[in-house]
Amino acid sequence: MMPLPRFLYKFTAWPLLERVTRDTQPFPISPRFLCCPFSFLLLLLIEFQFLSVRKRERGKMFIEKFQVESPNVKYTETEIQSVYNYETTELVHENRNGSYQWVVKPKSVQYEFKTDTRVPKLGVMLVGWGGNNGSTLTGGIIANREGISWATKDKVQQANYFGSLTQASAIRVGSYNGEEIYAPFKSLLPMVNPDEIVFGGWDISDMNLADAMARARVLDIDLQKQLRPYMESMVPLPGIYDPDFIAANQDSRANNVIKGTKKEQVQQVIKDIREFKEKTKVDRVVVLWTANTERYSNIVVGLNDTTENLLAAIDRNESEISPSTLYALACIMEEIPFINGSPQNTFVPGLIDLAIQRNSLIGGDDFKSGQTKMKSVLVDFLVGAGIKPTSIVSYNHLGNNDGMNLSAPQTFRSKEISKSNVVDDMVSSNAILYEPGEHPDHVVVIKYVPYVADSKRAMDEYTSEIFLGGTNTIVMHNTCEDSLLAAPIILDLVLLAELSTRIQLKAEGEGKFHSFHPVATILSYLTKAPLVSQKNKWIH
Repeated sequence: MMPLPRFLYKFTAWPLLERVTRDTQPFPISPRFLCCPFSFLLLLLIEFQFLSVRKRERGKMFIEKFQVESPNVKYTETEIQSVYNYETTELVHENRNGSYQWVVKPKSVQYEFKTDTRVPKLGVMLVGWGGNNGSTLTGGIIANREGISWATKDKVQQANYFGSLTQASAIRVGSYNGEEIYAPFKSLLPMVNPDEIVFGGWDISDMNLADAMARARVLDIDLQKQLRPYMESMVPLPGIYDPDFIAANQDSRANNVIKGTKKEQVQQVIKDIREFKEKTKVDRVVVLWTANTERYSNIVVGLNDTTENLLAAIDRNESEISPSTLYALACIMEEIPFINGSPQNTFVPGLIDLAIQRNSLIGGDDFKSGQTKMKSVLVDFLVGAGIKPTSIVSYNHLGNNDGMNLSAPQTFRSKEISKSNVVDDMVSSNAILYEPGEHPDHVVVIKYVPYVADSKRAMDEYTSEIFLGGTNTIVMHNTCEDSLLAAPIILDLVLLAELSTRIQLKAEGEGKFHSFHPVATILSYLTKAPLVSQKNKWIH
């Protein structure tokens, strides 16, 4: 048959067939049929049907779960086994033809991973359980578990996990019929369902969680009323209280404290963890500090610089060992993951050494929730765009108990260090903009204003040097609902910490599988002052 002229082609069923079969297997049809006017009508009907199918498929851009079929992935009854080639580069300084040159060479390292797919029943113990963060997180998980809805001035609100990386973010997994397909982050690997977490913890205040929730003034009244029956019976265990490490204004809350020497306090925390695990029948426990910010501990040779010195100092009841360090020590002794959500230097050198010796997971420091999250993104963008930030001034005022505690100079200093260090690695990455030792003027101010309660105001001014000595100024106002931002991050930290304990890996050349390094760098994304091992560097 003679080829069809191009001007007649568009009047036949050929173009329709091409669209219909673009994403399906081709099928044999006579060219005579395709040139028939009746075929045009027939395929027109097929086209309409096909378009409706494609439209429905476009609505399926989000899938709840998936399974990988690959020669590098294997599923067993209890594990997911995978092989991953990590592609990177390394630099060498070589003498070539009499002169040294920097040479970039590709590097590939093969890793084998295996993840235990048996998800445990998880218990979470919070230090500072009765605080704003602890009561908000506990109430939020109950609201999700029970499917609670409540009236606000705008609408009827349903419980959700917005703000959580693991529960409310999505990842691209591939394409289908030309459409990008996304899946929940939590579908990557088997994770604990947050609705099933069992909560416990300590607080220096004996207020039950329902009253603590009311004191915090974070959740809507209608929601509080519905949560009260679930939370009235939740009462924190006595906590470690040392007035030398937090503001004096916290003394009025301290009616629920562990007595005794520092060694006896550690032993009591260990006893509390064991009893909680036995009573609740949980398989795994994660402990997280969300209590008051402490002042920095002095690092002293002979006191806390080595594990031996730290343990001996506790035996001597030395005053410079902070409550957060005591909690962390108890967890390490029990091989319980411990996460520090405040900015103080809980992990003194001797404590880090002990965690490594016992292969017990530790992570921190200081939740990255509001103003600092914006700062790390914006400064990274400016420096990456070749713009030179020269002055960063951050002002905050808030009225919750965190703000009251930070009104003391010694505790504010811990927060100031944590907030200020967030831009250091970005500045050091660009020697075109910054001379050695040069950095932006960076000032952080925090004031206590009781009226605003948990609704923190953050105001930032970023001044940058641009082309030919010009300046650019960005001013930002950020209202940060402090605990509503922090609670989902706490959830992510405990879920990822638990997941990390079920993953083992080995690099090519290594004889057997091992866990991640005990200093859980993987958790650093969620913190202001990332705790990393000595061989790693902060990257915000």
